[in-house]
Amino acid sequence: MTTARGVRARARIEVTAAIKDEARRQLAAEGAAKLSLRAVARELGMASSALYRYFPSRDDLLTALIIDAYDSLGESAEAAHTEVGTRGPRERWIAVCVAARRWALEHPHEYALIYGSPVPGYSAPQTTVPAASRVGLLLIGIVRDAHRGKGVARTPLPAGLRAEARRMGADLAPDLPSEAVVALVAAWAQLYGLIGFELFGQFNRVVEDREEFFRHAAERLAHGVGLVYPEPPGEAGASGGRPGS
Repeated sequence: MTTARGVRARARIEVTAAIKDEARRQLAAEGAAKLSLRAVARELGMASSALYRYFPSRDDLLTALIIDAYDSLGESAEAAHTEVGTRGPRERWIAVCVAARRWALEHPHEYALIYGSPVPGYSAPQTTVPAASRVGLLLIGIVRDAHRGKGVARTPLPAGLRAEARRMGADLAPDLPSEAVVALVAAWAQLYGLIGFELFGQFNRVVEDREEFFRHAAERLAHGVGLVYPEPPGEAGASGGRPGS
C-alpha cells in the first residue's frame, strides 16, 4: 500500500508539473487573461474533468503559477544575497536588485503575470502573500542590519505623512524608524517600476546601456533608504556621505 501511494504521489507531482508547464506556454503565447483549463487539457491530451482534479478552476491554476513565480524570483534574490553575504548593506542591496532584474529578463512572461496588468476577474488570495513577500523581506532585512550597525540616514517626513508612516512601520517593520520604512516602500515600487519599464519597452530608444543604468539606479535606491555610509575598500563602487542629524 505504501509503495502504491508513493507511485500515485509521484504521478500527481508529474502531472501537476506538466499542467503548469503547458499553462506557462499559454501565458507566453496568449497572456494570462486568455488562460483556459480546457485549452491546457486539450494540449496535454487530458479530459477536462481529469484536469479539474488537479486545479478546480482557472483561478486555482493562476494562483499556483503566481506562487511559483514569486518563489522563483525570491530564490534568485536570496541566492544572490547569500553570495555577497559578508559584504556591506549597500552591496547586498544592489545584489538583490540586480538578481531581481536578471530573473525578470529570463522569465518575462512570469514577471508580467506577477507585476504586469491585473488579470480580469482574478483576485490573488492570501496564500500568495508569503511568496510575494520574499524579496521585500530580504530588502527590509538589509536595512535592518544597517540600522543595527552603523545606522541609516533618515529623510525628514512632512507632517501630513507621519501618521501614515507610523502605521506602515507598525505593519511592516516595527523595529525600524518610520522614515526608513517609507523609503523602503518607495524603493520597492521604484525597483519594479525600473524593471517593468525595461521589460515592457518603455526604455526603447531612451536607455541603451541598461545594465549600467540599472546598477546606478539600484545604488540610488540604496542611498534613498539610508544606506549611505562608506563601505570597506573593494566592496562598493563609490563612497556615500555620512548622514545628517
